[in-house]
Amino acid sequence: MTTVSGTLPRPAGPYSHVARVGNTLYSAGQSGADTGGVLPDGIAAQSEQCYRNILTALAAGGASEKDVVKVTVYLTAVEHFETMNAAYAAAFTSPYPARTTVYVTLPPGMLIEADAIAMTQETAE
Repeated sequence: MTTVSGTLPRPAGPYSHVARVGNTLYSAGQSGADTGGVLPDGIAAQSEQCYRNILTALAAGGASEKDVVKVTVYLTAVEHFETMNAAYAAAFTSPYPARTTVYVTLPPGMLIEADAIAMTQETAE
């Protein structure tokens, strides 16, 4: 099962917001853009929106924040780590999902992108 959610920014290419295989869901990379595709200013606002987008994508596939087991975060600057980390701590609860953070080049204006893996108790038909 793959899902494109109308409550998220339109995919920038031929992919789904989330894909499910059995009880495992994989989110596509989500930016900090709002539903209109607008990126807010600053790493704090983009991080908060990015995590909301991930959780919205996973919810469309039948998962919640508690089902997230792994998050990969892509940042454009080392200086953004602490602010991103605070937004992460607010978006997820303890015990926190495993996480990897890497530094990359993203499209202009995009300061963060992240994806997640979630596991649910139920499998989709």
